[in-house]
Amino acid sequence: MKLKTFYKIYYRHRFNKASIFLKVYLIFVFVIKYIINFFYLPKKINLDDYSLKNSHLFDKNLNFLCEHFNSDKGENFVNQYAQPSKQDKKIITAHGYAKIYDKYLSESKNNISNVIELGSFYGNASAALFFYLKNSKIYSADINPDMYLYSSKRLINFYTDTSSRASIEKNILEKNIKYDLIIEDASHMLKDQILSFFILFKSLKQGGLFFIEEIDFPEKREDMRTGQELPDLKTILKKTLKKENFKSKYITENEKNYFLENIASIEFYNGNINQIAIIRKK
Repeated sequence: MKLKTFYKIYYRHRFNKASIFLKVYLIFVFVIKYIINFFYLPKKINLDDYSLKNSHLFDKNLNFLCEHFNSDKGENFVNQYAQPSKQDKKIITAHGYAKIYDKYLSESKNNISNVIELGSFYGNASAALFFYLKNSKIYSADINPDMYLYSSKRLINFYTDTSSRASIEKNILEKNIKYDLIIEDASHMLKDQILSFFILFKSLKQGGLFFIEEIDFPEKREDMRTGQELPDLKTILKKTLKKENFKSKYITENEKNYFLENIASIEFYNGNINQIAIIRKK
């Protein structure tokens, strides 16, 4: 993890609210904390090498793999969002989405060739998918790609800012890759969810699946919609199911029409904490 990333994740919000004197103090503390945390950062793992000694993982279900690699898509995990030096081994409830993924993917998982996850963080979900989808290339897009802990010939990790239309188009859309599976697990902000879904829906293969995690964040959390214009993506999808019209300043008319013409199904599920939406393309 780079110094800049450590600052953005753990100190920028505090620095922005601080007085001048407190900012001077925080700069000093921030540098010291980074040096301390540097020694607690997890080591990177080459999954091609790791799989040679752990080939049994290719036969495991997704929930087992998520918990093995500490992804919050499993039933339980160790909190990975605290500073590395402050992380403990206490197991807490995770989102529990893995069983929902398994429901949709178990029969076709060996035929899935391209997957992209928006919001990879440490890449723990990528590691789980590496073993679950053993014939897939897994693309991981994140605003802090230097945090990614895994490498493989089947893993491609790169920068994308999902709050920016230009960034999504340049870093993902212009690759001209068609995906069997797209996972939106980035910032969960109202605008970002809408941009990611409507821009990338055209990159989904026929019959492909688009998973949107924490689809209810903008509805339940004010900080996920502050300064952004309703409706949120969950409302848009609900209106689509009811065949009601919707408008959003964040999408073009062409993107809206393409979505409406190519949507096959929309389903919502409750995880252990939040909701997930699964959209299938015709």
